[in-house]
Amino acid sequence: MTTTTTSLFSRCHSSPSLNFKCELESPAKTRLFSPAKHVVRSLKACRIRCSSHDPGSRHVFVSSRRNMVVMLSTVQLLSHLLPPSGKAADMYPLMKDEIRRVVTKGKAAGVLRLVFHDAGTFELDDNTGGINGSIVYELERPENAGLKRSLKVLEKAKIKVDEIQSVSWADMIAVAGSEAVSMCGGPTIPVVLGRLDSTQPDPEDKLPPESLNASGLKECFQRKGFSTQELVALSGAHTIGSKGFGDPFTFDNAYYKILLEKPWRSTTSKMTSMVGLPSDHALVEDDECLRWVKQYAEDQDKFFRDFTNAYIKLVNSGAKWKTL
Repeated sequence: MTTTTTSLFSRCHSSPSLNFKCELESPAKTRLFSPAKHVVRSLKACRIRCSSHDPGSRHVFVSSRRNMVVMLSTVQLLSHLLPPSGKAADMYPLMKDEIRRVVTKGKAAGVLRLVFHDAGTFELDDNTGGINGSIVYELERPENAGLKRSLKVLEKAKIKVDEIQSVSWADMIAVAGSEAVSMCGGPTIPVVLGRLDSTQPDPEDKLPPESLNASGLKECFQRKGFSTQELVALSGAHTIGSKGFGDPFTFDNAYYKILLEKPWRSTTSKMTSMVGLPSDHALVEDDECLRWVKQYAEDQDKFFRDFTNAYIKLVNSGAKWKTL
């Protein structure tokens, strides 16, 4: 990794299972993100129940304490919460196979960084940026230094997949990040397909700077629709790569354990003083962030679950979807 940030980002969870429930909680607990943004934000209680037993009859139930029901683009939203079907179901394993042919553990951190830098431009209020493949137009920006190499690696896989059926860069990057995590021993994260690519770069200066303190990080992530817990969970992506958080090729909870040790405060070793970025260090200087750092340091399974949920949210943030 370079000297630029990789730390980026309701609980809507895509799953390969045929039966699932998805709950969009109160905005006080979590903010809705695109494409779910079309569901009214002012609902204080909203529950969506969907069963895929009968694809022809998807039932939606919405209740509100204010007796308000405003549901726009419901069919589109629910379709992207369902597992891949048809051609998408056929393409998904092919994409994963081709990605694994070219992405090694040594390249996994760079590929995962692509996800954060493509999706990290998302802004909830005006629904701009997000996971849209625009990173291909933004490689010369200082914050994206080094990503050209990772994109070229991934391009080899995309060329092979496109020979069978063309896929978007947004889908390719989202799936590649998931595979990067899995191949390094992390959780298996399902990714639905159907994202559209942008034809132009996203606005500049939308990624959180690596120098942000905890207050700045939380504010930045909130603008993108992510909670403090999701901020801390996604920061765990630094467990792989060259930032000094344990084995650079193993996705585990070593990141949080080392954060608690605060090795950068050491005056006896230059190496330990170089561990992590200022934005990493900030997480243990803030009580709210520290609470989650401690939980993930003690419970790797919980970290994996929360990272999975946050990653799925990340790779749907700001996405524009193909029309069914």
